[in-house]
Amino acid sequence: MNTSRISQTFFFLLFSVVLTSDAGQPATLDLVLAGGRVMDPESGLDAIRYVGLRDGKLAAISARPLLGDEVVDVRGLVVAPGFIDLHAHGQNIESNRFQAMDGVTTALEMEGGAFPLSEWYQTRAGQALLHYGATVSHSEARANVLPGRSEKGQDVSYRTATSDEIGEIGSLIQRGLDEGALGVGYGIQYTPAASRGEIIRMFQVAQNHGVTNFVHIRHAGAVEPGSSIEAVQEMIANAASLGASVHIVHIGSSGLRQVPTALDMIEGARGRGVDVTTEVYPYTAVSTAIESAIFNDGWRKKNEADYGDIEWVATGERLDEESFALYRKRGGMIIGHIIPEEMVDLAVGHPLVMIASDGVPFINGRAHPRGAGTFARILGRYVRTRKILTLMEALRKMSLMPARRLEDSVPVFKNKGRIRVGADADVAIFDPETVIDRATFEEPAQYSEGFVHVLVGGVFVVRDSELVDGITPGQAIRR
Repeated sequence: MNTSRISQTFFFLLFSVVLTSDAGQPATLDLVLAGGRVMDPESGLDAIRYVGLRDGKLAAISARPLLGDEVVDVRGLVVAPGFIDLHAHGQNIESNRFQAMDGVTTALEMEGGAFPLSEWYQTRAGQALLHYGATVSHSEARANVLPGRSEKGQDVSYRTATSDEIGEIGSLIQRGLDEGALGVGYGIQYTPAASRGEIIRMFQVAQNHGVTNFVHIRHAGAVEPGSSIEAVQEMIANAASLGASVHIVHIGSSGLRQVPTALDMIEGARGRGVDVTTEVYPYTAVSTAIESAIFNDGWRKKNEADYGDIEWVATGERLDEESFALYRKRGGMIIGHIIPEEMVDLAVGHPLVMIASDGVPFINGRAHPRGAGTFARILGRYVRTRKILTLMEALRKMSLMPARRLEDSVPVFKNKGRIRVGADADVAIFDPETVIDRATFEEPAQYSEGFVHVLVGGVFVVRDSELVDGITPGQAIRR
């Protein structure tokens, strides 16, 4: 037994009681996080500090002890901004639990988006462990205008919209933005009949509202025509020609072996004033619906992949030509082990690339592990073990960079992603020596380890490494 450590803790707690009982005066702060390693990616602060919370805000940061109604000893732990996941398809309470145990305090549906927007927000009200928000969905608005099936029996993803229909889609996008959508979300690879002209029209609507387009680009892979490079060029050209803003999602899975060129293009465009950003998740596998347009003819050549690279999520089995055809008719989720590890490493380490999970909801405990372990995986594997990132760089990619991506059009984010007085009390507190992801492809429904406390709006959602039951402090975020 370490008696010295016990004695230190005793005197620390005794001193805290004295502080919070000062001559019978009421404490000035709701909560004090005492003695932790406070890391703020905005200011560069990396020092032992006392952090005081009041009314859901960070009210004080001090090198000396603070007075509070409650004092929590966080010595030996990192006190960081809660992580902002720009790409969280999991928007139910179960998904929120995995996200909270991974240090996430804000989970946003930006790629797929929502439609109708107000109804989506209504279904989440009072039901969220974490802060939430969404873009307006281009694909869903498109399906609303182009109902039913095309003349060839294909769904509307394969039907070209007329000029009038494009105008109607734009009107629905505008309605969603008027209702407070955080931007416009696209899955262009899933709607192959959406013409370049149609997408430009939607970018114009977004530009008129001053919001960002969050885009799953049109193509993946190296085969021309229809390469990742061509698809990135389309996004950069749209943004440059219209003065619009675009965020390219999951550059690892969309870029594949073209990631180096794609990142060079994004960096070059940014250097010339184009508002383009991107993100990556730290895994070598994609996940999507097997019935989607991604698996149209030629997918193996485009993705340098084969049937055996495809895993059926429900059972974990690897597919062959026969089972692939069977499941494609049935429909369902797959995991595709097709992303070269060196491409993931390059994107994770690139200073312009944010971290986002692309996490999908678990079904009977099965899904891609990224929905449970993305952020702990960065901290445990890419920071501590492999040293591809410093700890401060990782925190910046997971908190400050996403906040800055949104703050010009959604001002609430000016007070997220930071540890400073006046910021929202969304805080992730973790042990840098033990934090690690536990979710695997074989056993994905496992919570990350090492997050000791997580607060959302000043409310503990994780305390002493355990989820707190019976609370839903998550708030809707709208423009």
